[in-house]
Amino acid sequence: MSRANGTIIIKKSKKGGHSHHGGAWKIAYADFVTAMMAFFLLMWLINMTTPEQKQGLANYFAPPNVSESLSGSGGAMAGRAMDTMGAMTSSSDAEGIADTDGEENSAIEAAAGNVRDTEAAEKDSSANLSSTDPQLFHSAAASIRQAWEAMPEITEISDNLIVEATEEGLDIQIIDQRGRPMFQEGSKYPYEWMRAAIAAIAPTLERLPNQVRISGHTAAGVVYSDPAYTAWELSTDRANTVRSILGEFGLSNERIHSVVGRASSEPYFVNDPYLASNERIRITVINEASPIPLNMAP
Repeated sequence: MSRANGTIIIKKSKKGGHSHHGGAWKIAYADFVTAMMAFFLLMWLINMTTPEQKQGLANYFAPPNVSESLSGSGGAMAGRAMDTMGAMTSSSDAEGIADTDGEENSAIEAAAGNVRDTEAAEKDSSANLSSTDPQLFHSAAASIRQAWEAMPEITEISDNLIVEATEEGLDIQIIDQRGRPMFQEGSKYPYEWMRAAIAAIAPTLERLPNQVRISGHTAAGVVYSDPAYTAWELSTDRANTVRSILGEFGLSNERIHSVVGRASSEPYFVNDPYLASNERIRITVINEASPIPLNMAP
């Protein structure tokens, strides 16, 4: 048989294609890009914030409220535990509140003395600042936070101690907490932790070349047993008690601009004026020069 008449078979082999890799690499790449964007956004935010804002953020996420001491004996309550009703303050009037034994006052004075030592180191650097300089109020706010953070007895209510520099000056507010009120019920006399918190800020306020406005506030809807003694009288008396404590621990009378009671007319929580947390004491360092030169002898 001739070769020409044979059947020619051509065998074609198909090359196998690569298998599909899927989109996992796209997800990993997207995660990487997102992480880099978040990183550069964080760097930008850190660069834009002031030292005071950074300190405030640090205190918010990790409040350094733990005492360096292993016991509470160095605080204003001298290591004594507080019962469910709180520690009573001293009083000698007809309300019959027992006088403290003097040790509590000594402990508070010691705490205030430590704050004065801290303030002395900052006094020289702020002596030349104007009474309306924002840096002055930011520095004072940091000093007050530091004084409060050194007091273990108020750690549990640290969120109810608010201090911030505002357009008005320096705003300090101590707000009631459920189960931990500032004052005895219906009374102008504060519990010992409240007294200690007020005493700790007096040296800082005295260092500032500004006057101080003190106002008392109550919650709405409270019924008073004495019709002649309403929220107006109570809030005014509480504000005046705070003024007296500040004066006892270093704030001179010439620093006081006004002492007023607001009753429930200016609730902290506007949408719920009946909330107990509307009861508060507000201390405002006014952002303006005093009309009368301070420390001027007659």
